[in-house]
Amino acid sequence: MKKIALFAFAGSILLLACKDLEKITKDVNNTLGQAGAAAAPLTNADAVKGLKEALTQGTNKSTGSASKTDGFFKNPAIFIPFPPAAQKVKDNAIKLGMQAQVTKFEETLNRAAEEAAKSAAPVFINAITSMTIGDGLGILRGADTAATNYLRVKCTDSLKVRFMPTVKAATSKVELTKHWTPLATAYNKIPFVTPINPDLDAYVCERAISGLFKLIGDEEKNIRTNPLARGTELLKKVFGSKENPHNK
Repeated sequence: MKKIALFAFAGSILLLACKDLEKITKDVNNTLGQAGAAAAPLTNADAVKGLKEALTQGTNKSTGSASKTDGFFKNPAIFIPFPPAAQKVKDNAIKLGMQAQVTKFEETLNRAAEEAAKSAAPVFINAITSMTIGDGLGILRGADTAATNYLRVKCTDSLKVRFMPTVKAATSKVELTKHWTPLATAYNKIPFVTPINPDLDAYVCERAISGLFKLIGDEEKNIRTNPLARGTELLKKVFGSKENPHNK
Protein backbone atom coordinates (compact mmCIF):
# COMPACT_ATOMS: atom_id res chain seq x y z
CA MET A 1 0.00 0.00 0.00
CA LYS A 2 2.86 2.36 0.81
CA LYS A 3 4.37 1.72 -2.64
CA ILE A 4 1.04 2.40 -4.35
CA ALA A 5 0.63 5.62 -2.42
CA LEU A 6 4.20 6.61 -3.25
CA PHE A 7 3.67 5.98 -6.96
CA ALA A 8 0.42 7.94 -6.86
CA PHE A 9 2.15 10.86 -5.17
CA ALA A 10 5.00 10.78 -7.66
CA GLY A 11 2.52 10.67 -10.54
CA SER A 12 0.73 13.71 -9.18
CA ILE A 13 4.00 15.62 -8.94
CA LEU A 14 4.93 14.61 -12.51
CA LEU A 15 1.50 15.65 -13.81
CA LEU A 16 1.78 19.05 -12.15
CA ALA A 17 5.29 19.45 -13.50
CA CYS A 18 4.10 18.65 -17.01
CA LYS A 19 1.30 21.18 -16.74
CA ASP A 20 3.75 23.83 -15.48
CA LEU A 21 6.14 22.96 -18.30
CA GLU A 22 3.30 23.20 -20.83
CA LYS A 23 2.38 26.65 -19.49
CA ILE A 24 5.98 27.84 -19.54
CA THR A 25 6.46 26.57 -23.07
CA LYS A 26 3.29 28.32 -24.19
CA ASP A 27 4.38 31.59 -22.55
CA VAL A 28 7.80 31.38 -24.17
CA ASN A 29 6.31 30.69 -27.57
CA ASN A 30 3.94 33.63 -27.20
CA THR A 31 6.81 35.88 -26.18
CA LEU A 32 8.95 34.72 -29.08
CA GLY A 33 6.07 35.20 -31.44
CA GLN A 34 5.52 38.75 -30.25
CA ALA A 35 9.21 39.51 -30.49
CA GLY A 36 9.33 38.08 -33.99
CA ALA A 37 6.37 40.19 -35.03
CA ALA A 38 7.97 43.31 -33.56
CA ALA A 39 11.18 42.58 -35.38
CA ALA A 40 9.48 41.92 -38.71
CA PRO A 41 11.18 43.95 -41.44
CA LEU A 42 9.39 46.98 -42.79
CA THR A 43 8.26 46.45 -46.37
CA ASN A 44 8.92 49.05 -49.06
CA ALA A 45 5.19 49.55 -49.47
CA ASP A 46 4.72 50.19 -45.75
CA ALA A 47 7.68 52.56 -45.68
CA VAL A 48 6.27 54.67 -48.50
CA LYS A 49 2.80 54.50 -46.98
CA GLY A 50 4.29 55.91 -43.78
CA LEU A 51 6.01 58.68 -45.74
CA LYS A 52 2.74 59.61 -47.44
CA GLU A 53 0.99 59.58 -44.07
CA ALA A 54 3.65 61.90 -42.66
CA LEU A 55 3.32 64.29 -45.59
CA THR A 56 -0.46 64.23 -45.39
CA GLN A 57 -0.24 65.07 -41.69
CA GLY A 58 2.25 67.83 -42.42
CA THR A 59 0.30 69.40 -45.29
CA ASN A 60 -2.99 69.33 -43.42
CA LYS A 61 -1.45 70.95 -40.37
CA SER A 62 0.45 73.52 -42.42
CA THR A 63 -2.44 74.60 -44.60
CA GLY A 64 -4.72 74.68 -41.57
CA SER A 65 -2.30 76.97 -39.75
CA ALA A 66 -1.63 79.22 -42.74
CA SER A 67 -5.30 79.64 -43.63
CA LYS A 68 -6.27 81.00 -40.22
CA THR A 69 -6.56 84.73 -39.66
CA ASP A 70 -3.00 86.04 -39.15
CA GLY A 71 -1.62 82.70 -40.33
CA PHE A 72 0.65 84.62 -42.70
CA PHE A 73 0.35 88.14 -41.35
CA LYS A 74 1.63 87.39 -37.84
CA ASN A 75 4.01 84.55 -38.67
CA PRO A 76 7.45 86.07 -39.32
CA ALA A 77 8.58 82.88 -41.07
CA ILE A 78 6.07 83.27 -43.91
CA PHE A 79 4.94 86.91 -43.68
CA ILE A 80 4.53 88.43 -47.15
CA PRO A 81 6.25 91.84 -47.28
CA PHE A 82 5.83 94.72 -49.68
CA PRO A 83 6.80 93.51 -53.18
CA PRO A 84 10.58 93.95 -53.58
CA ALA A 85 10.02 95.21 -57.13
CA ALA A 86 7.98 98.04 -55.65
CA GLN A 87 10.24 98.90 -52.73
CA LYS A 88 10.64 102.45 -54.05
CA VAL A 89 6.87 102.81 -53.90
CA LYS A 90 6.91 101.88 -50.25
CA ASP A 91 9.81 104.17 -49.40
CA ASN A 92 8.25 107.17 -51.13
CA ALA A 93 4.80 106.45 -49.72
CA ILE A 94 6.23 106.51 -46.20
CA LYS A 95 8.00 109.80 -46.98
CA LEU A 96 4.64 111.18 -48.09
CA GLY A 97 3.09 110.22 -44.73
CA MET A 98 1.30 107.10 -45.98
CA GLN A 99 2.65 104.60 -43.43
CA ALA A 100 -0.86 103.51 -42.45
CA GLN A 101 -1.71 102.78 -46.07
CA VAL A 102 1.53 100.81 -46.50
CA THR A 103 0.75 98.70 -43.43
CA LYS A 104 -2.81 98.09 -44.60
CA PHE A 105 -1.56 97.06 -48.03
CA GLU A 106 0.87 94.54 -46.53
CA GLU A 107 -1.94 93.20 -44.36
CA THR A 108 -4.13 92.62 -47.42
CA LEU A 109 -1.29 90.79 -49.17
CA ASN A 110 -1.19 88.35 -46.29
CA ARG A 111 -4.96 88.14 -45.97
CA ALA A 112 -5.08 87.08 -49.63
CA ALA A 113 -2.53 84.34 -48.97
CA GLU A 114 -4.48 83.16 -45.91
CA GLU A 115 -7.67 83.00 -47.97
CA ALA A 116 -5.94 81.09 -50.78
CA ALA A 117 -4.42 78.60 -48.35
CA LYS A 118 -7.90 77.37 -47.45
CA SER A 119 -8.09 75.44 -50.72
CA ALA A 120 -4.44 74.39 -50.96
CA ALA A 121 -4.58 71.05 -49.13
CA PRO A 122 -6.14 69.00 -51.98
CA VAL A 123 -3.39 70.17 -54.34
CA PHE A 124 -0.70 68.82 -52.05
CA ILE A 125 -2.62 65.63 -51.26
CA ASN A 126 -2.98 64.86 -54.96
CA ALA A 127 0.78 65.17 -55.41
CA ILE A 128 1.43 62.97 -52.37
CA THR A 129 -0.89 60.16 -53.41
CA SER A 130 0.68 60.01 -56.88
CA MET A 131 4.17 59.46 -55.46
CA THR A 132 5.73 56.15 -56.57
CA ILE A 133 7.41 53.61 -54.30
CA GLY A 134 10.73 54.36 -56.00
CA ASP A 135 10.35 58.07 -55.32
CA GLY A 136 9.32 57.40 -51.74
CA LEU A 137 12.26 55.14 -50.90
CA GLY A 138 14.70 57.71 -52.24
CA ILE A 139 13.02 60.42 -50.16
CA LEU A 140 13.11 58.31 -46.98
CA ARG A 141 16.88 57.99 -47.34
CA GLY A 142 17.24 61.71 -47.99
CA ALA A 143 17.63 64.78 -45.81
CA ASP A 144 15.16 65.98 -43.20
CA THR A 145 13.14 67.91 -45.80
CA ALA A 146 13.69 65.60 -48.78
CA ALA A 147 9.96 65.01 -49.30
CA THR A 148 9.20 68.72 -49.20
CA ASN A 149 11.97 69.40 -51.70
CA TYR A 150 10.55 66.66 -53.92
CA LEU A 151 7.11 68.25 -53.85
CA ARG A 152 8.58 71.68 -54.52
CA VAL A 153 10.48 70.49 -57.60
CA LYS A 154 7.71 68.30 -58.96
CA CYS A 155 4.69 70.44 -58.20
CA THR A 156 5.49 74.16 -58.06
CA ASP A 157 4.53 74.91 -61.67
CA SER A 158 1.29 72.95 -61.54
CA LEU A 159 0.52 74.42 -58.12
CA LYS A 160 0.80 77.93 -59.57
CA VAL A 161 -1.62 77.05 -62.36
CA ARG A 162 -4.13 75.49 -59.98
CA PHE A 163 -3.54 78.03 -57.20
CA MET A 164 -3.83 81.21 -59.26
CA PRO A 165 -7.65 81.25 -59.61
CA THR A 166 -7.94 80.93 -55.84
CA VAL A 167 -5.40 83.70 -55.31
CA LYS A 168 -7.21 85.99 -57.74
CA ALA A 169 -10.49 85.34 -55.97
CA ALA A 170 -8.78 85.96 -52.63
CA THR A 171 -7.13 89.24 -53.70
CA SER A 172 -10.50 90.39 -55.00
CA LYS A 173 -12.22 89.40 -51.74
CA VAL A 174 -9.80 91.42 -49.59
CA GLU A 175 -9.82 94.30 -52.13
CA LEU A 176 -6.06 94.21 -52.57
CA THR A 177 -6.06 96.45 -55.64
CA LYS A 178 -8.00 99.15 -53.77
CA HIS A 179 -5.21 99.38 -51.21
CA TRP A 180 -2.48 99.25 -53.84
CA THR A 181 -3.88 101.91 -56.20
CA PRO A 182 -3.32 105.00 -53.98
CA LEU A 183 0.26 103.92 -53.26
CA ALA A 184 1.10 103.29 -56.90
CA THR A 185 -0.69 106.48 -57.97
CA ALA A 186 1.23 108.61 -55.49
CA TYR A 187 4.51 107.07 -56.60
CA ASN A 188 3.81 107.36 -60.32
CA LYS A 189 3.14 111.09 -59.89
CA ILE A 190 6.74 111.67 -58.82
CA PRO A 191 8.57 113.40 -61.69
CA PHE A 192 10.83 111.29 -63.89
CA VAL A 193 10.07 107.92 -62.20
CA THR A 194 9.24 104.87 -64.23
CA PRO A 195 5.58 104.00 -63.58
CA ILE A 196 5.21 100.74 -61.72
CA ASN A 197 2.35 98.29 -61.47
CA PRO A 198 3.58 94.81 -60.41
CA ASP A 199 1.50 91.69 -60.93
CA LEU A 200 0.17 91.41 -57.40
CA ASP A 201 -1.68 88.14 -58.03
CA ALA A 202 1.50 86.44 -59.24
CA TYR A 203 3.45 87.84 -56.28
CA VAL A 204 0.90 86.64 -53.71
CA CYS A 205 0.65 83.25 -55.42
CA GLU A 206 4.41 82.73 -55.40
CA ARG A 207 4.86 83.83 -51.80
CA ALA A 208 1.82 81.87 -50.59
CA ILE A 209 3.16 78.66 -52.13
CA SER A 210 6.63 79.36 -50.77
CA GLY A 211 5.20 79.94 -47.31
CA LEU A 212 3.24 76.71 -47.36
CA PHE A 213 6.33 74.75 -48.42
CA LYS A 214 8.21 76.38 -45.54
CA LEU A 215 5.60 75.14 -43.06
CA ILE A 216 5.42 71.68 -44.66
CA GLY A 217 9.20 71.38 -44.52
CA ASP A 218 9.20 72.26 -40.83
CA GLU A 219 6.53 69.64 -40.17
CA GLU A 220 8.42 66.97 -42.13
CA LYS A 221 11.61 67.69 -40.20
CA ASN A 222 9.68 67.56 -36.93
CA ILE A 223 8.21 64.14 -37.73
CA ARG A 224 11.59 62.78 -38.78
CA THR A 225 13.43 64.03 -35.68
CA ASN A 226 10.84 64.29 -32.90
CA PRO A 227 9.29 61.02 -31.63
CA LEU A 228 6.40 62.93 -30.02
CA ALA A 229 5.32 64.18 -33.45
CA ARG A 230 4.66 60.64 -34.75
CA GLY A 231 0.99 60.24 -34.02
CA THR A 232 0.43 56.74 -35.43
CA GLU A 233 2.04 53.32 -35.09
CA LEU A 234 3.06 53.36 -38.75
CA LEU A 235 4.87 56.67 -38.38
CA LYS A 236 6.64 55.35 -35.28
CA LYS A 237 7.69 52.25 -37.20
CA VAL A 238 8.90 54.10 -40.29
CA PHE A 239 10.71 56.98 -38.59
CA GLY A 240 11.35 55.54 -35.15
CA SER A 241 14.57 53.61 -35.65
CA LYS A 242 17.88 54.71 -37.09
CA GLU A 243 18.52 51.01 -37.73
CA ASN A 244 15.62 50.92 -40.17
CA PRO A 245 17.24 50.36 -43.58
CA HIS A 246 14.83 52.86 -45.12
CA ASN A 247 16.24 55.60 -42.91
CA LYS A 248 19.84 55.03 -43.96
